[in-house]
Amino acid sequence: MGPGSKRELETTASIREYQLHLKAQRNLSPNTVRNYISDLNPLQEYLSSQRISLTGPNGSLRSFLEEHGSSEINRRYRSLIRDYVAWLLAHRVTVSGSRAGRSGHSRASVVRILASTRSFFQFMIANGDLPMSHLWSDRSSIMKQFKPKRQQRLPDVLSHKEVALLIDSASEMPGPVPIQQRNRAILELLYSSGLRVSELVGLNVPSISFDDRLVRVLGKGGKERIIPVGQKALAAVTAYLKEGRVGLRPRNNDEPLFLGRKGARINQREIQRVVRAAAIASGLRHDIHPHTLRHSFATHLLDGDADIRIVQELLGHSSPTTTQVYTHVSRAAARKVYLQAHPLANRKDLAL
Repeated sequence: MGPGSKRELETTASIREYQLHLKAQRNLSPNTVRNYISDLNPLQEYLSSQRISLTGPNGSLRSFLEEHGSSEINRRYRSLIRDYVAWLLAHRVTVSGSRAGRSGHSRASVVRILASTRSFFQFMIANGDLPMSHLWSDRSSIMKQFKPKRQQRLPDVLSHKEVALLIDSASEMPGPVPIQQRNRAILELLYSSGLRVSELVGLNVPSISFDDRLVRVLGKGGKERIIPVGQKALAAVTAYLKEGRVGLRPRNNDEPLFLGRKGARINQREIQRVVRAAAIASGLRHDIHPHTLRHSFATHLLDGDADIRIVQELLGHSSPTTTQVYTHVSRAAARKVYLQAHPLANRKDLAL
């Protein structure tokens, strides 16, 4: 069925009505609304491939679900979602007439798309456009059966030597000495305290207590936390404040700690460029990001036998589950525990 067809117009009308609902009734941000609507593109393409429309008298999704009577609606819903998930894992959505990628959606993308689909179907059911089913309730345990298990990606972590090499490369990066001092202070602080980029950007000069060796940061959700700062990071920040800010005066009373080239508060993109430039100057991998230093901070703490609950607090994680991922990359800590606890660990013929 070609562009401009009645079925396509009906689908677009349903999506637009849902979009207005997200804006007016749920008061979601423009970015969130855009993501919700974008996640419905695969659904429209899949239904089109099955010659099913969202609404309309003929070939509609409601007709498909009610084809064998009300007693079969739940089964038809389950069949639809099962086939849709299989299709998502095998197909890429079409964008502007061409395929976006060569392989199917990732498992994480499928989980996100299903969440957006559930929200949309709840809206359609509330409007009377689709038949009721407990499958779409927020507490439905059946939906969990259709979600593919997400493959856990281990954090990208640098070794101690690689971190040192990365930080030392600040003096080899192009630019005047004040900028090099600023870049070194940025790298030192990212690794020393495990800050997020947004947290580093938001630091003001008073955020750091040089006497107590602490930094006060405003994390996600506006939650404030206090984190220790290493001596090397403090020395780098001190050198930057004394020598590196010459000619780079803050333009307001907030006294931002790190300034850009024009004297305004540094932004996240510039910090990302600093880390990337340092990675290139050091001869390490080019895919090193600010979060790589945060991952390294957490993993190295666990390598040093830090309590995972303390690491969770330092990182600002709301759940210990988020922090536990670092235990999988802390191989040195695991080996140490093994050597201390296993009764056969000292056998000469035991290969580790």
